[in-house]
Order: sequence, then C-alpha cells, then structure tokens
Amino acid sequence: MRCNAAAHLLLPAAAPGALLADAVPDWLREAHSALSVPGPRAAPLEAEALSGTIGERIFEAHPSVRDDGSVVWWLVDDTDRRLAREALHLERERSAFLAEASTVLLSSLNLGRCMDVTAQMAAENLADAALAVAPARGQRLPVVTCLRGGAPALSTVTVDPTAVPGLGEALRGFPPVPSRWIDPAAAPAWMLPEGFGPVGSIVITPLPGHGVPAGALILLRKSESTAFSAEEEVFARLFAARAGAAMSAARLYAEQTAITDVLMRELMPPVLHHISGVDYAGRYRPSADHERIGGDFYDVHPAAVEGEASLVSIGDVCGKGLEAAVLTGKIRNTLHALLPMADDHQRMLSLLNTALLSSHHTRFATMILASAVRRGSMVDLRLTSGGHPNPLIVRVDGTVEEADTHGTLIGAIPTISATTAAVSLAPGESCVLYTDGITEARGGPMGNALFGDARLKRALSQCVGMPAEGIAEHVQMLAAQWLGNRSHDDMAVVVISAPRTHHLSAVDGHTRGRYTP
Repeated sequence: MRCNAAAHLLLPAAAPGALLADAVPDWLREAHSALSVPGPRAAPLEAEALSGTIGERIFEAHPSVRDDGSVVWWLVDDTDRRLAREALHLERERSAFLAEASTVLLSSLNLGRCMDVTAQMAAENLADAALAVAPARGQRLPVVTCLRGGAPALSTVTVDPTAVPGLGEALRGFPPVPSRWIDPAAAPAWMLPEGFGPVGSIVITPLPGHGVPAGALILLRKSESTAFSAEEEVFARLFAARAGAAMSAARLYAEQTAITDVLMRELMPPVLHHISGVDYAGRYRPSADHERIGGDFYDVHPAAVEGEASLVSIGDVCGKGLEAAVLTGKIRNTLHALLPMADDHQRMLSLLNTALLSSHHTRFATMILASAVRRGSMVDLRLTSGGHPNPLIVRVDGTVEEADTHGTLIGAIPTISATTAAVSLAPGESCVLYTDGITEARGGPMGNALFGDARLKRALSQCVGMPAEGIAEHVQMLAAQWLGNRSHDDMAVVVISAPRTHHLSAVDGHTRGRYTP
C-alpha cells in the first residue's frame, strides 16, 4: 500500500506494508478487491466512482486501473457539496409546502375549514400531531386536533390558557417560547390526542392575524421522534404566519358577513300580506342577479288605529347597486319617522324633499304614496305621485285606468308640488304600483324594444279576478320573459287589492254548502 501525505492524514493506518483491511473503511476495501486483478491488462478497465463515509465526512472515491492491474484511488471530500445539495433540496421542499399551504388555506373563507387545514397540514408535515387553537371565548377554547394520517376533530375545552407554558403568550400574539423550555411532561390531558403516547417535545407558536392574534398552533412529537430543532421551530413559525393570515381573513369575512346580513335585512323589501282587510303583494328584482338590493323600494305601514288607513310607499332612487340601496334605506327610515302625518301626503313628500336636499347625496328619487283603508266591501285609496309612473287600476270588467296624480320628483329642487287622486276599489279590483324598470325593460323578439306602458296595461287587463299575489307574480314573470338574459334596471311592483266577498249557499237545504263568489 502506498499513499501520499494527504491520504495519510485522512487514513492514519495507511502505510507501506499495512493491510488494506486495517487501513481503509469496508466500503473502499470491497470496491478495491472487486477491481484488483493480478497481471497485465490489454486495455485499462473503466470503473465508476463510488462514495462513502470516512469518519464524519463523505468522500467520493474515483478508481484508476493501471495496465499492470493495480488500482489507484483518488479520494475527494464531497461533504460540503452534499450538505449544500441536501439543504437546497430541503429548502425547495419547504418552499413548495409553504406555497401549497398558502393556496389551500386561502381557498376557503370558512374559519372552521381553515382550522382543519392548519391542524392537518401541520400534523402531516411538521409533527406527529398538531392542534389549532382559536382565541378563547371566556375560558372556552375552540381546538382542532389532528394526528398524522388522521382526520381533524373539533372540540371545545374549558381551561385557563395561562396555565399551559407558552399558550397564554401565543394566544396574545407574543413570540413563541422555545420548545426546549417547555416540559413535555407538563402537557395537560386535553392537549394529547387519544392514543398518542408519551410526548417527546412540544412547540407552541402564535398564529398572527391582521392586527390581532388569530390563535395558536401546538405541535407535538412522540418520545421516540427527534426533538424540534431551532431551524424547525423557525419553519413552523413561517407556516403559522400563513395559517394565521388565512384564519384571520376567514374570521373577518364571517364578521363582515354577519354585519352585512343584518344591514341587508333592513334594506330588503318586506314580505307583504293581508292587512286590515286589504290584500297586498310585492315583487322586487335588483338590476344585477348576484345582488339582493338596489335603488327600488317599497313598504307597507299598517294603521296604528283600527279603521284608519295604512300607508304604502314605492319608489325609485336614481342609480342602482349598493349606493342607491343606502339612500333607499334613508328614505324608508325618514318616511317611517313621518308616519304621524301620513294623512297629509304632500307634507310628507315636502319634508322628505327637504331632508334629501340637506344630505350630502346628489341623487334624487321618484315615489308614490298610497293610503288604503277598508270601508265595507270597498277599499278607498288616496294616491300621491312624486314624479313616479302613474298607478294603474284594474277594474272587474278588465278596464285598466291610470290614476290621475302627478308631482315633482323628490330631492332635486327646493320646492315640490303634488296632486292626490282618490280611487275606490270594488271587490276583486286592484291598484298596481310599479317602477319604471318594468316598462323600460328592453328585450322582446328584436332584443331592443321597450316593454312599455301599453303592453303592461294589456297584461293587467287579463288579470281580472286574480289575487294580489298572482298579479304581482304575473307582472314580474312577463317582464323577465321580455328581458331574457339582457341587462336591466331595478324592478319593483306592489299590488293593492280589495278582496272578493264570499258566502256559503245550500241547494234545496239538503246538500253541503258551496263556495260562491
């Protein structure tokens, strides 16, 4: 055996006369034996390099077979390159995991789903088990627990977070306590999944949200697993930052949705029905199918005293969408405040006009105020227009009349004028209030024709005898068919009907009574 000075430093036992088995590691000895063939060769034998460890370092061994059959080995220290390659591979895996985590977590705005994904991804990639803990409601902690290879499970525990080292701080958004400072034996029973076994190490890290903590992430490893390294704790915090952002966004979305639902209920048109002997029905369709509110509105305010008139309002604010809906809400609230003077339509419209002009809005509105009261079998109406399309009266003989009321639109000029029309409805007759989204709907066979006043009147003339609900539904259906899939303005219709009178009669005094109009 011969070796240079560098090889002797690496393999101190390598010296002239030393046995190969005593001087080199087994992997190199076996490779040398396989290549060493006594005697000359016709041509050099090509051999592939191999690698192995010498001490704590990794070497590549490159053989060179000479013509006489002896083999020369060149040893190259490959440790640093291997470590760099492994570090790069690990970093790519972690980057891919974080990218996947961001995609999966942000694909849902459901808080429960985000907690499930957080616990499951952490258990599969960071630990043997993981717990996603939401901020406490009092001392009740929502916790999602997941074992590696298992499904996430939600539970609620009643516990003082400050009793668990690191948990109270994490839920308040403070920096994590290093896992080496947390005694696994101190882990409470609620933190240990069923069948998990002895805990070897714990990491507790905050889930940072948008300005406020979104919760905490608890990672557990079994006693037979390696403990969390400082590098792994840092990586866990990178994952927690993404999970916390997703959970915080989901919580904010849930809060905003709840607020929106409350406000939406206030802005949505009411459900109309039979009030004080008068039948009411309404239909509303916003300009965009994905929206629930817009610039058209209607209301029915029942009389405070029996025998007095109920107040009906229908209106159309300039514009559409949410901004118009906000103004409709203000108009409806103002009209509600003016109910004590509901018998004076002109005064109500004048005060409403003043209120709109004094606000910062530049929008105006048109509307109809209608007072309806049942007197015997008749329904008496007073109708006042504020620049709105005239109400249509459907008589029992199929005649459709326009109520003779006119007025100035509301919120445009300081002084307005309006006329009030008195109308009586016999049993089976109806008054139809509508917004111009009905008559100005463009469609039909050619695609650009207005639905128009004449077509609406013809449709209503065929509604004789129909209840208020049927008329409102029929008008909305015809307008929708006329439009097809084309864009349109907000559309609203309200029907006020005098109910038909009915009585039971008998035949020959013997048969059952029959229902006769």
